[in-house]
Amino acid sequence: MADRVVPGPVDSSACIREAVCIHTKKIYSSCRDKDCVEDLRVFPTLTSQPYIDSAISIRPRAAELLYAGVNVEEITFNRGYYTVDVTYFYRCIGECVPGNQTVTGLAVFNKRVILFGSEGSVKVYTSDGEITTQADQPVGVVEAVDPIALSMQIADRCGCDPRERVPEIPAGILAALGEDLVLTDANRIWYATLGQFSLIRLERDSQLVIPVYNYSLPENECVGSTDDDPCSLFGRIRFPVEEFYPPDNLVQRDNYRSLLQ
Repeated sequence: MADRVVPGPVDSSACIREAVCIHTKKIYSSCRDKDCVEDLRVFPTLTSQPYIDSAISIRPRAAELLYAGVNVEEITFNRGYYTVDVTYFYRCIGECVPGNQTVTGLAVFNKRVILFGSEGSVKVYTSDGEITTQADQPVGVVEAVDPIALSMQIADRCGCDPRERVPEIPAGILAALGEDLVLTDANRIWYATLGQFSLIRLERDSQLVIPVYNYSLPENECVGSTDDDPCSLFGRIRFPVEEFYPPDNLVQRDNYRSLLQ
């Protein structure tokens, strides 16, 4: 089947078979961001707070994005535009000095962007159990990776600091941490500076006409094993020669985290 078109770049000689109408989500606008969030308040767990109180400094170990809450609101004075409010919840891990004790806490970062999402006022009814779906507002979507823990510090508490505000934390986030947090009455405060990459977009359900070349069928066959003997499975693994002989040169990695290693 040399003339079969597969997903990917299309040759100019490829023949479009037909035009079909599909129901999908159309992206009306999107943006990308590279946020350096400085001095973000970290609320430590109960077992971590004593180590923070006695530490001289703290080293960054890691940061993990636990959840991102997304809220979309219409801008009344600018038709078709919406604010997208994103609340990021991070698990931060640091190492106190002296003692090299690992501490864990939660940080919250709020972000707002304005995007075009068009207009709509229809109600959608379906036969698959959904009673009704309001389609007057677009759907906000956030794609994000785990942040980079750039730096951390410990400072004495200052009651006038605006970063002292205690955020609302969903029960699911608290459950993911597995331990209660110290939200108030802390003598020493933990701050973190995080680097966050994200993509934010607004999309709506739409009917689009697209060209069709052919049905999409997998090219690769499924490979499995029915062997119960682990040695038989191990015998089919290629010997990793490159692990035993250092390379003559190193290829520059494109991973953004490699800049910090």
